[in-house]
Amino acid sequence: MTDWIRIAAVSDCPPGEAREFVAAGRMVALYHVDDEFYAIDGVCPHQGGPLGKGTLAGCTVTCPWHGWQYDVRTGKHCSLESLVQPTFAVKVENDEIFVDVTQERRSDVV
Repeated sequence: MTDWIRIAAVSDCPPGEAREFVAAGRMVALYHVDDEFYAIDGVCPHQGGPLGKGTLAGCTVTCPWHGWQYDVRTGKHCSLESLVQPTFAVKVENDEIFVDVTQERRSDVV
């Protein structure tokens, strides 16, 4: 069962941008890449940096604190293959963005 939570309007996260939101007590980093939205756990596991405030280049976000990088589509760390940041399902309805943080999804690409 999914538990969709509205976190933003489409206009709140322009193409090529990252944003930070809270949903059900979880920090969620939202990314707008190639007309798609992706959401991952917004707290970098290195030292708690805000991934939703990171720099987005294509599908890669760079943590603003210490430069750790993740693929926002999969949550996979760009250098440490065993490290995968949890991702969340995203849907867009009527120009509103919803996420489901109740079921963390981890990429099967490790």
